[in-house]
Amino acid sequence: MIHSLAKIFIRNSEQTGDPAVRRAWGALCGAVGILLNLLLTAAKLLAGALSGSIAITADALNNLSDALSSAIALVGFRLSARKPDRDHPYGHRRYEYIAGLIVSLAILLMGANLARSCVARILAPEPVEFALLPACILGASILVKLYMALYNRAIGREIRSATLAATATDSLSDAVATTAVLVSMLIARFTGANIDAWAGAAVSLLILWAGVQSLRETISPLLGSAPDPDFVRKVEEIVTSCPEVLGMHDLMVHDYGAGRTVISLHAEVRADGELMALHEAIDRLERRLREELDCSATIHMDPVSAGAESRALRQRIEADIRAALGEGITLHDFRLEPGELSFDAALPYELKLSDEEALRELQRIARENCPDRELEIDVDRQ
Repeated sequence: MIHSLAKIFIRNSEQTGDPAVRRAWGALCGAVGILLNLLLTAAKLLAGALSGSIAITADALNNLSDALSSAIALVGFRLSARKPDRDHPYGHRRYEYIAGLIVSLAILLMGANLARSCVARILAPEPVEFALLPACILGASILVKLYMALYNRAIGREIRSATLAATATDSLSDAVATTAVLVSMLIARFTGANIDAWAGAAVSLLILWAGVQSLRETISPLLGSAPDPDFVRKVEEIVTSCPEVLGMHDLMVHDYGAGRTVISLHAEVRADGELMALHEAIDRLERRLREELDCSATIHMDPVSAGAESRALRQRIEADIRAALGEGITLHDFRLEPGELSFDAALPYELKLSDEEALRELQRIARENCPDRELEIDVDRQ
């Protein structure tokens, strides 16, 4: 259904890299989510009234909160589409992450309120009546929620939306929760055991768990999470494919929301190369990164020693570092000049030594391999 609606309401719907198309997909998913959740709310309120089940009524309120969450997500997509301005030169794409955060908090609040109501019903049980209509409503609700989880997850991945990913998680947890409520009704019908309040409590725990997972997914990009390894690999492939580049390091990826990625890196080039030719090669690399990976790239050019003596010395020092400190430490900006040896060392986060301890060990290794030169060594974390 969602793709049929997209063909009607979204022009060039397959071009998800276009900000306007992406915004339209978000608006469509939000509108469909609001409509379906409002329909489910009305149907479950009826089913809860007919059966006297607190679990069904709580599930109805869950769907009402989902409708509100979809409305928040819809607003988030509209705000994130605002153009960059003087105060926000990188745009407003992170509004979408904020919307996902609000959705996650709404899920947690609803789960906590539901848990409180179910505990009260456990302490003071009330009879629950089985009826065919409420059971059919719950069965239909499960199917609808599974469909919502599938389309939100698929489209969320396609347009790289944290908000739709959070909505998909919520929809899946709703389907599981409603299944638990339906099972409790069937148990009451065939065994006479009233576990309605316990089923409601299980629903609340599932909702709380979904809220926590959703919260983690939306907070991570706001805090500044590590970049996608596949994106890093593509950057490295493009940069190192340039004949003028000997190596790269200090890649930094700044995510300002889907479609607004800013990267910077250092590219090592021969110190004795022709300056203008190297500069043109770096410019070509920046354009290629922008065109192929849809990011704004700035490359700092690092001249390094590329002679035979320098290469041999670097290989010996790297081998001694691996033997003394293990794998994972990388060297860059390696320069062998008259009277001086300088390089930077990037330490993995897993290395137990402090930066000061690692620096002393690196100085010892470098001095053993090159005793006749002054040392200039800097360390940082990868």
